[in-house]
Order: sequence, then C-alpha cells, then structure tokens
Amino acid sequence: MAKGPGLYTEIGKRTRDLLYRDYQSDQKFTITTYSPTGVALTSTGTKKGDLFLADVNTQLKNKNVTTDIKVDTSSNLFTTVTVDEPAPGLKTIFSFRVPDQRSGKLELQYLHDYAGITTSIGLTANPIVNFSGVLGTKVVALGTDISFDTKSGAFTKCNAGLSFTNSDLIASLTLNDKGDSLSASYYHTVSPLTNTAVGAEVTHSFSTNENTITVGSQHALDMLTTLKARVNNYGKASGLIQHEWRPKSLFTISAEVDTKSIEKSAKFGLALALKP
Repeated sequence: MAKGPGLYTEIGKRTRDLLYRDYQSDQKFTITTYSPTGVALTSTGTKKGDLFLADVNTQLKNKNVTTDIKVDTSSNLFTTVTVDEPAPGLKTIFSFRVPDQRSGKLELQYLHDYAGITTSIGLTANPIVNFSGVLGTKVVALGTDISFDTKSGAFTKCNAGLSFTNSDLIASLTLNDKGDSLSASYYHTVSPLTNTAVGAEVTHSFSTNENTITVGSQHALDMLTTLKARVNNYGKASGLIQHEWRPKSLFTISAEVDTKSIEKSAKFGLALALKP
C-alpha cells in the first residue's frame, strides 16, 4: 500500500474519532464468530428507546476478494464485494441493496505515494457520479470531494479540504455544504505512552452565522482501559470509559449531560462487542 496522503475521508479523521467515535446514547450488542472455513458472522442488536434494530453480517475472504452480505430487521439485503489490489494501489468495490434496484454502485480507489483517488458511479440510467482526490504527501495534503447528479445536471456535493500532519500534531481545514460550512480541526498527541491526546473542532455556518465548538480528550488508564471526554459550546458534555476485557472484545459505557439544563436527565449508552 502506498504511503502517501491517503483518501479524502482521512482528512480530519483522527479528530473526528477522538470527538465522536464510540459515544452513543443507545444500548448496542455485537458478537462475531468464525467458522472453520474462515467465514466471519457478525450479529448486531441496537435498542433505540422502544425500537429494537438488528442485523446479521456474513463476511467471506478468498485471496484478495472479500464479500460482505448483511440482512437487517427491515428485510433489506446489503451486498458488498471488494477486490483488493487487482493492480498495484487499486481497490475495486461493488455494492447493491435488495429490494432497491437503484442502489447498485461501482467504486474505484487508487492510492499512490503522492495521490489518493476515489471515484464511484451509480449503476442506473441517470447515475450520481462521485469523485474525491487528494494530492500531497504524508505531511501536507490538499483534496476535493464532489458529487454530480446526471439526471438533474447539478452538483449535489462540493467539498474541499487541507491537512497538515507531523509526529504529534494533525491540523485540517475543510469547506463543506457547497461552501456554506467551514470547519477547522486540531489533534495533538500529549503522551504516546498513555495514549493521551487532545482535540478540537470549530465549525462556522455562513448561512446562519453560527459557530459550533467541540473540544475533547482521551487518556489510557492502563493498557486495557481508556477514558474519553468532550464538551461543546452549547453545554453538552459527554464522557465514556472503554475496557478491553479480552483481546478485541470491548465494553463501553458512555453518558451525556446538558450542563445548561441540569434538570434534564442524563443520557446513558452501553455497548458490548465480543470477538473470539
């Protein structure tokens, strides 16, 4: 795999993971098992209030081809076939959903030492075409992410991003929502030994003239237990503790409280992931 700027989705990803990943206010249970032939079966159940959602995902790997088939409680069938490196640096992804006949999509990803390109097209008569490209190095990268609807003849998405990365700091700047939203993010590794890091994201909406500021941090109490916390300028404070009680099996408890409305009850979330 090329060691270049990566794909567009990786711009600001470390900050997003720090601030938003694993936070939830629902109850989620995931269990993964493996058959002797190497087939991975993952069952997921999520309780959202009085609503219970579930899905079962089967993954089969054969050399450089990975096939994922998922069925959910709404009787939707999702299929994704990924061919890794049919040519150096290239990845091909074909996906579709049943019964939606317009959901078919073909995606190509290409990674180079100085570029990362993703392009996809819907397999319909009037498809939506997506393109994202990043140029640069592992230190500085500049990219764009656009979508074009061939039926309406209009751009449905037009984003741009810039990132800077060194050994302990990652900074990024993105322009989203067709130029209506500007976001700046920052990630700093304080101590690699304790996995301690801090991060912040500032988003400005030009149409509403509103700013959203979110700051967060993480710290490893030991090799198996991690604490995370975040707060935004609207007074929403969240925290979680995640414990790896056995290899690849995680137990996560999270909570969110509105500091400007203490009379409201806090939201709690619980996630349990089991892997052999």
